[in-house]
Amino acid sequence: MPGRVHSITNPVVLNRPPWMALVLIAAAVYNSVWGVFLILRPLAIFDWAGMPAINYPEIVQCGGAFVAICGLGYALAAINPLRHWPIVLVGLTMKLAATVGFGWALWRERLPQELAWVVLANDLIWCAPFAFILFKSYDAAVGRKRVVSPEVRSMALRSRTQSGITLDDLSRRSPIMLVFLRHLGCTFCRESLADLAKQRRRIEAAGTRLVLIHMASEERALPPLSKHGLCDIARVSDPTQTVYRAFGLGRGRLLELFGPKVLLRGLQAGLLGRHGAGALSGDGFQMPGVFVVYHGQVIRSFVHQSAADRPDYLNLACDQSSHTGTLA
Repeated sequence: MPGRVHSITNPVVLNRPPWMALVLIAAAVYNSVWGVFLILRPLAIFDWAGMPAINYPEIVQCGGAFVAICGLGYALAAINPLRHWPIVLVGLTMKLAATVGFGWALWRERLPQELAWVVLANDLIWCAPFAFILFKSYDAAVGRKRVVSPEVRSMALRSRTQSGITLDDLSRRSPIMLVFLRHLGCTFCRESLADLAKQRRRIEAAGTRLVLIHMASEERALPPLSKHGLCDIARVSDPTQTVYRAFGLGRGRLLELFGPKVLLRGLQAGLLGRHGAGALSGDGFQMPGVFVVYHGQVIRSFVHQSAADRPDYLNLACDQSSHTGTLA
């Protein structure tokens, strides 16, 4: 399975489809016009709905001013929708809350159905494009390319295991298999530990030494490692994910973490495989990977395309020609 490669690019430059700016400009114009209208004619909406007018129209005017200010926010967000995603998130939250609130009030017969068109125009029709902008914003953020160079990897290989030996020193004694784990509560992480426990003897018989890279503290890592008899394996605690980044392993995109394949495999591993799931211990979005290093050089690798991928650790240890992933 080919791996995803992280190469060098400018993390500030993001792909922004033109429609995102157009949607936010349209939202800005609509909110501004609607807000001003509510300020100038605060009782009109009650006339349209056939409702008795309230005694304090200033309340509606304050709401109109807030709506108009939101329009200004959308106009600013349109300059760079992916960078200004917090504005879009606030807007989406308000529109979802208004839609759900109106639905609840309508069900309880507290508001007339004649107001449905107002909620449709003000809130509901904007939810889908706003949500998709947020999706693309997250996707662009985690998809920013990272510098993965021999120098960066060399610095990472100076990291020390729990016994004080550097990864570089270990790699000069024999090939080492660096297994970068997801957070220790993850079903797939637990499955990986079970697979390593089963294949460990044959991996070591092939002349390769296992080394685990995890994001938890040593204290939190011991229980799951003890469960699988892996406490004596060399490991590095990397809570800041410095070593992960040096090997090009970033945070997963939404489909890589929550896609249909991942959900199906999660049920299989968690229920049928009886690996279950635990509390989050580390970055829940961090992607895993496997790298065989010898004399400080990556000779074989497996870079996950989704959190559900299941490496063949024994094949990586034995197959001298297997390169399922490549680092730039």
